[in-house]
Amino acid sequence: MTSRTGASRRLPRVSRHPFETIVANYGPMVLRVCRAVLGPADADDAWSETFLSAMKAYPHLRPGSNVEAWLVTIAHRKAIDQWRSRSRRAIPVAELPEPKESASTDGVPGTWESDLWAALKALPPKQRQTVAYHYLGGLPYAEVATVLGGSTEAARRAAADGIAALRRTYLEPQPVGEDR
Repeated sequence: MTSRTGASRRLPRVSRHPFETIVANYGPMVLRVCRAVLGPADADDAWSETFLSAMKAYPHLRPGSNVEAWLVTIAHRKAIDQWRSRSRRAIPVAELPEPKESASTDGVPGTWESDLWAALKALPPKQRQTVAYHYLGGLPYAEVATVLGGSTEAARRAAADGIAALRRTYLEPQPVGEDR
């Protein structure tokens, strides 16, 4: 006796409709649900995502399940996902607003800070991280210490040393011919 014949005795034969039949029978209803929740613009995407998700889960659906309710539940969740994603999408506008005063004098964004970044990069990692977390991120020294591992006093010292090094290398003019 093979394992295949033993398995067929243990599991009752369950016949499922082909998934294409499920889509044909319930597709219009799912689209109506998606349109009612989302409107016509996003309904098609939610409908597609509903049936993609359902196709993956269909082989595991319990026999005798209410397919219509199951699909409406999936469509409801996909519609909520679509609705939530609206807040994360860019909103198209006819004209871009004028930029506020730019710190760049040469028209290339970000160039004003290249010297500062070079000075920060030259700091030891602990000092660089402490300066960034405290002065740029606004974390108190106790939280910086928690993030980096160590004491509050050590975080204060690393930040003080980092700021002192930045004052020496970034703010003070270097004699001609020396690199920062």
